[in-house]
Amino acid sequence: MKKTLVKGIIACLFISLAVLSSNVQANPGASTVNASQSLGGKVVETMSSGGYTYMKVDTGAGQTWVAIPQTSVKVGQQVNYQAGMVMNNFSSKTLNKTFDSILFSSGLVGGGGAHGGMSMGMPSTGGDSFASAVQAESGAAPTAAQAAAAGSGGSLGAITPFAEIKIEKATGDNAFTVSEAFAKSAALHGKTVRIHAKVVKFSPMIMGRNWIHLQDGTGDPMNNTHDLVATTSEQVNVDDIITIEGVLAANKDFGAGYKYSAIIEEAKIVK
Repeated sequence: MKKTLVKGIIACLFISLAVLSSNVQANPGASTVNASQSLGGKVVETMSSGGYTYMKVDTGAGQTWVAIPQTSVKVGQQVNYQAGMVMNNFSSKTLNKTFDSILFSSGLVGGGGAHGGMSMGMPSTGGDSFASAVQAESGAAPTAAQAAAAGSGGSLGAITPFAEIKIEKATGDNAFTVSEAFAKSAALHGKTVRIHAKVVKFSPMIMGRNWIHLQDGTGDPMNNTHDLVATTSEQVNVDDIITIEGVLAANKDFGAGYKYSAIIEEAKIVK
C-alpha cells in the first residue's frame, strides 16, 4: 500500500513538472503572474491617453509602468492593481512613447476606474477584445504567446486568444453562452449545462482526459470570460462547431496550474 502511494505521488510530481515546463516553453516571450494576485505601490508619474491610464509605480522594490483602463489617479497616491501581462518594448501610438516594459492590468483593485474593471478595449476600435486594444495602441497585434499570457477564467498560460466569431446559442432550458456560463458559474455549480461553440484548442490526454477550449464570440477577454474549457473522453477537431453537455464546476483547482473559475466536466457531444 505504501509503495503504491509513493509511486502515485512521484507520478503526480512528474506530471506537474511536465505541465509547468510546457507552459514556459509555449510562452517564451511573455510573463504572467497569478490572476488572483494584486500588486501595488506609490504613483510617481501618470498620464492618460487613448482610453488608458499609464502609471509609473514605485513598488518598493523598483519602479514599473502599469497600464489600466482610464482612471483618475494622482502622483503620490497609493494604488493596488490587478496582476496581468507584461509586454516588452511596447510602443503607444497615442503617447508617441515606447515603454521598455509595461504591465497591462484590468484595473485597480476594488474598481474605481472609468470602465469599472471592464475590458481594456480602446474606445476607437468599437470592440473589447484584447487583440484589438493592443493593436489600436501599438499598431501591431500581439503574438499568440502574448495574448495567451493574459490568462483566462481557466488556467493561466493555457488561454486561447479571443476569436472574432459569432456562434448561436444552443437550445434548451439548460443552454448557456460561454459568457453566461462564467457569469452564472456559482449558481450553475454541479448542474448540467449545454454549450454550443467553436473548438479553438484541443489538448488530448492531460491528467487522463481531453481538454477542449470553446468560444462563441461572447465574454470579455480582459476579464477572462471568453474561453470556456470542457473536459471529455471524446475526440474533436479544432474549428469544429459542436454542442456539448456536461456538469459545470465553479472554482475548480486540479493542481499543477490547472485552476478554473468555470469548467465543464464529463462533457458529451450532443448529436
